[in-house]
Amino acid sequence: MSQGVIRAIKDLIVTVVFDDDMPEIHEVLLVTVSAGHQVPLLVDSLQPGNRAECLNIQSDRTIQKGMPVKRTGHGIEIPVGNELIGRVVDTLGSPIDGLPPIPEGLPRRNIFTPTVRDNSFASRTPEILETGIKVIDFFAPFVKGRKIGIIGGAGVGKTVLTMELMNNVAQSGTGFSFFTGIGERIREGHELYQTLKGKNLLDSTCMFFGQMNENPVRRALIGLSAATLAEYFRDEQKKDILFFADNMYRYVQARNEIGTMLGQVPSEGGYEPTIFSDIKTLQDRLSSSAKGSITAVQTIYVPADDLSDPAVQMIQHELDSVIVLSRAVAEQGIRPAVDLIRTTSSLLTPEIVGDRHYVLSVQVQALLQKYESLKGIIAIIGENELSPGDRSDYAKAKKLINYFSQNMYVMEDMNALKGERFTRDQMLKGVEEIIV
Repeated sequence: MSQGVIRAIKDLIVTVVFDDDMPEIHEVLLVTVSAGHQVPLLVDSLQPGNRAECLNIQSDRTIQKGMPVKRTGHGIEIPVGNELIGRVVDTLGSPIDGLPPIPEGLPRRNIFTPTVRDNSFASRTPEILETGIKVIDFFAPFVKGRKIGIIGGAGVGKTVLTMELMNNVAQSGTGFSFFTGIGERIREGHELYQTLKGKNLLDSTCMFFGQMNENPVRRALIGLSAATLAEYFRDEQKKDILFFADNMYRYVQARNEIGTMLGQVPSEGGYEPTIFSDIKTLQDRLSSSAKGSITAVQTIYVPADDLSDPAVQMIQHELDSVIVLSRAVAEQGIRPAVDLIRTTSSLLTPEIVGDRHYVLSVQVQALLQKYESLKGIIAIIGENELSPGDRSDYAKAKKLINYFSQNMYVMEDMNALKGERFTRDQMLKGVEEIIV
């Protein structure tokens, strides 16, 4: 392999010049900074003049101009296999849980090489996965192989709801879970790990973390690393995967930071010009095949509670269901704090959920819409001035809002309230008893 020389360093961006035989995009280069110590660089783009713009994966500050660089001929490769079940690893597949190293000799896969797209899964009969959470099973049913988003501002319960979903799905024994922490707090990752460990759920979980303290390169790549291992279990072991990503907005932020370092002109809204392709690249990896499925559950942070933010809108376009968490609902003490009117799903059709569920959903949405319109009138003239029909509908809507509140298993140690779980049939019966 040919060698190059470092010509410029700007933060995490390293410019390497080659005489000939240019590297490939996403190839790993190695810089020898001292005897026995090599630092990896990732080729991000190729420029005129035989220049390669590279990313300093490990934020190594010992790199200097004039140092020789050699090609490796491969991209970032992570180990794959059953040995990673129950482990917590970083972007490069190295353990960060304080347990023994991952065994040597495992097969390795390039995180930038997706498996061949297979659309045969789309022709299968939709299969509903019960979560045991009433508000989700009713308004945004989980369907195997589809994508679900949990959207909300800071502190409204996105991570708690994700933990509850992981707990319920693992307890039912119907899935193999992946959790990918993208730019979230270390505290949240530690709490999740301890919760899963305390409930003996690590044996069916793989965890990847590129936390808030990591540089933007590692945060931007952690999703691809996790998707690579998920594809292995889906295709080689024919597993059905539940892929949890917290938080997709932090992925966009990490890509944005890299774009700023590269000197890219931001697009409208202040995000990197490649925002759409960046989101699409990761979302396309979370797909299903004839051998197995990947059902993706993604949390999306909403900056300043603004659902019209361009990044939030673009991520939403890739989702089948959108669960919106509301600060106003959370302030009423309702958990999970789901905005029942803004929550939407393209999967809520008679063909998927059945006529009974679909008809009930239409009736419930009509009651909730009427409740919203009556709230303003009641604030002025009072509830007693409403017609008997309006009063009845208003009371039903209030009962529905309270009905979809639910105690969570993962919060039992915090609030001393026993967690609850409901089957789809129990949930539908409960709704029918209120509105009939």
